[in-house]
Amino acid sequence: MISISVALLWTVTALFAEVASKRIGSLPLNVCRMAMSLVALALTLWLTLGLPYPRYADGATWLWLLLSGVVGYVLGDYCLFKGYILIGSRFGQLFMTLSAPTAAITGFLLLGERMGPLALLGMVVTLVGIGMSVLSKGTPPPDSAAKDREAATWRLKLPIKGVLYGCGAGMGQGIGLVLSKIGLEHYSASIVSHGLALDSVPAEAVLNVPLSLSMPFAATMIRAIMGIIGFSVALLLFTKDGRQQLSHAVHDRKSMLCAFCSMLFGPFVGVSMSLLATMYTNTGIAQTLMALTPVFIIAPAAWLFHQRVSPREVLGAIVSVAGVSLFFL
Repeated sequence: MISISVALLWTVTALFAEVASKRIGSLPLNVCRMAMSLVALALTLWLTLGLPYPRYADGATWLWLLLSGVVGYVLGDYCLFKGYILIGSRFGQLFMTLSAPTAAITGFLLLGERMGPLALLGMVVTLVGIGMSVLSKGTPPPDSAAKDREAATWRLKLPIKGVLYGCGAGMGQGIGLVLSKIGLEHYSASIVSHGLALDSVPAEAVLNVPLSLSMPFAATMIRAIMGIIGFSVALLLFTKDGRQQLSHAVHDRKSMLCAFCSMLFGPFVGVSMSLLATMYTNTGIAQTLMALTPVFIIAPAAWLFHQRVSPREVLGAIVSVAGVSLFFL
């Protein structure tokens, strides 16, 4: 249930993020989202841990979660939001199905998590599903031979740059999730080394919430710290008018509302719940259920953005998700 809820949350996040990205750009949006999420996470940790920062986290925890922030937030989210601008949230989320095979391969390499014999088939089916959605038959020139006109060629109907950003986003999220799981394992060990049980509640906490439930929010805060650092550096160093872009973004009320909703359902609740899901199940299984977003997003994206959705695109999204599930049987 947690993983399915994450898929629904990311559907909402993607829709708000597409609107804001197209209005103010991906880097200003992500700086604002990370800043908002840090405030929300600090308040959450104060209520659950008694202090507004990741209490009990040791050096190894910070190291792995900061690495996760670099890969999952700075690189992955940058690619994702650039993809939203170029190909839209519906196709952007379709490429996120690549996160499941990426997470499984990374989990196998770093954690020794077992991959079943259907892994290769699942990867192929996932790629076929993506291909069904992003490829279309091209129309041959009218002056071509009759035989050539009968054999229509397949062509990519999306910008190649958008496709590359989509692939980068899916792979970034998959790797980042595994790095987060390693960080959470170190966090659990650090809590135990302090003489505390994971089901205990800190004496200073305002709310009666066990440490096991507050850990994902603490982990998300560490990742968000790296996220805001990375996005801020990129905005100031790699854009000519970064400060002006950020100022414009902050004064755009509609964009800030979308950024807040994107933060609430994404870096705050969604990511924290995704980390919670990885604590209770295999990384790949969690990713499989969270990969349902491309199916969930079809109807609202078509309605909100007046997009025409072909039966091939719907079938492609379903096949892609089916491939993800095969990967972890």
